[in-house]
Amino acid sequence: MKKPFRDRLKEGLIICDGAMGTLLDLYEYPERPHDIQNLKNPNIVERIHKEYVDAGAEIIETNTFGANMYRLSDFYLQDKVFEINLKGVEIAGKVARYYEEHENKTVYVAGAVGPTGKLLEPIGKVTTGQMLNCFKQQVEALVEGGVDLIMLETFVSLNELDIAIKAVKEITDLPLIAQKAFSEDGAILSGNFPIDVVEHIHKQGVDVVGANCTVGPQRMFGIIKSMYQEGVIMSAQPAAGIPTLRDGRSVYHTTPEYLAMYAKQLVEAGVRMIGACCGSTPAHIREIKKAVSYAKPGALDIEIRGRKPDAEKIQEEPETERSLFAQNIEKKFLTSVELDIPRGLDMSSVIEGATYLKKNGIDAVNITDGARARLRMSPLAISHKVQSETGMEAITHVACRDRNMIGLQSDLLGCHALGLKNILVITGDPANIGDYPHATSVFDIESVGLIRAVKRFNEGRDLMGNPIGTKTNFLIGCAANPVADDIDYEFEKLERKVEEGAQIIFTQPVLEVHTMEAFIKKIEHLKIPVMVCIMPLRSYRHAEFLHNEIPGIHIPDSVREKFRTAGKNSAALGVQIAADFLREAKQMVAGAYMLPPFKQYRIAIEIMDSI
Repeated sequence: MKKPFRDRLKEGLIICDGAMGTLLDLYEYPERPHDIQNLKNPNIVERIHKEYVDAGAEIIETNTFGANMYRLSDFYLQDKVFEINLKGVEIAGKVARYYEEHENKTVYVAGAVGPTGKLLEPIGKVTTGQMLNCFKQQVEALVEGGVDLIMLETFVSLNELDIAIKAVKEITDLPLIAQKAFSEDGAILSGNFPIDVVEHIHKQGVDVVGANCTVGPQRMFGIIKSMYQEGVIMSAQPAAGIPTLRDGRSVYHTTPEYLAMYAKQLVEAGVRMIGACCGSTPAHIREIKKAVSYAKPGALDIEIRGRKPDAEKIQEEPETERSLFAQNIEKKFLTSVELDIPRGLDMSSVIEGATYLKKNGIDAVNITDGARARLRMSPLAISHKVQSETGMEAITHVACRDRNMIGLQSDLLGCHALGLKNILVITGDPANIGDYPHATSVFDIESVGLIRAVKRFNEGRDLMGNPIGTKTNFLIGCAANPVADDIDYEFEKLERKVEEGAQIIFTQPVLEVHTMEAFIKKIEHLKIPVMVCIMPLRSYRHAEFLHNEIPGIHIPDSVREKFRTAGKNSAALGVQIAADFLREAKQMVAGAYMLPPFKQYRIAIEIMDSI
């Protein structure tokens, strides 16, 4: 007889499985919703469950994460809720029985329940009662199918998680795991919020409280440290880093070895259930199994935190003057610094930073547009405040993620009206990695299309050729990555950006001169100036995080090794490496675009002074 899950929970560490959707996509079953494969292709779902068990998973989750009425209704499958969930349990249960009968291995089947993807009233249109019934409908099917436990996961809204817990409690007394998706934002994690969440969830009688998805392994470790509470059984299922979008699919980059390294640390920090989430594969779970076998479960190095105190024709008007930054391209070595944009309304630190940088000779500041899909004030408003209050020119980032083509063009009109003349066009990070992972990533057009729109504005017309009344005179910037994984694709896309009207390139961080030389040689025929990105590294941990978890950033082995042995001199080493690189690269580029850490803008000045 299978040991009751609550008894097994008392015995020690349990390994969960990894992503289901990632594997379905990998095996060329991309049809949405993924849950429909329970009915259409049950064999592939069974195969994935077996691969995770073979890799070391003791818990397998049913392929039912999105099998609730609201999510299925997006695909006109709302009448299939019971059938899809029941079949999902049947497939997983068949796998569990196989291993019990043939390999004497215990496998627990967890009924996976995710959020509805809808907002509650008064923000949205769904009532509490409607959402409760939605969850109860799904849980009833999972329980009837015979799951060993229920796993609520990837809930961003605590209110929605409360409703889901209530639904489970009204249906069954099965073991219950409740996992919330936390933002990696340091300001949130430094307060009482994570502790409050754990206490709030635990009081509702759940067996395990945890965090999953949204962030990679290193950030997950920070989250668990922030939310750890003595006496609470904790779980963690980090994503395999942050994805990039390629042909509509999320592509993850974190290696199994890197994720496993942090899985070991999570176990040593007190996590009792460990697995992985989006982007993970059986290879990740296999490495986790190996790594945690050497771990000493407990709450090592965890400080139990106390609470803290609480127009019809184009008018023939004189051409708008170009920005000073644009006028100085290739006349002087230009410098720009990306400002750290805080949450909320207080932009005093931004104004102070811009003032300091202007006094020290920096030419412009970069204002990001919800970088990493985090909620921040509009870059238009911030850029206007910076220019009007400090006299420093702003380079305003405009991302394609949050607005359709109407909204994007509307913002361009606003930029012109506010005197913002430097535009850096970016596609933007997908919404599902940020503060609101269920928000819609619009992507009506991507960076190449938006560059075309800006160029049309400079010609006095919109994307459809309609006159806007007068010509703008935007400096059109674009992004490029000299260390992209698929460098041929990167160059092909960059050529299209230039063809559509890009006038200057801002690169991703570069650390090696030969890389920059190869990039400049490859784009020589485009005859376009380049601002090379300089990011001073802070530590070995920082270098490892960027290399393994942030798409588009490559930190050479030699550089990471220097930081590994640098010890307390890491910060100075970061400045030295950046300065040495820029000293050699300076002759190849039009300027430097600097990303100093944590509002330490003096570092940008130190680097410039040193060269």
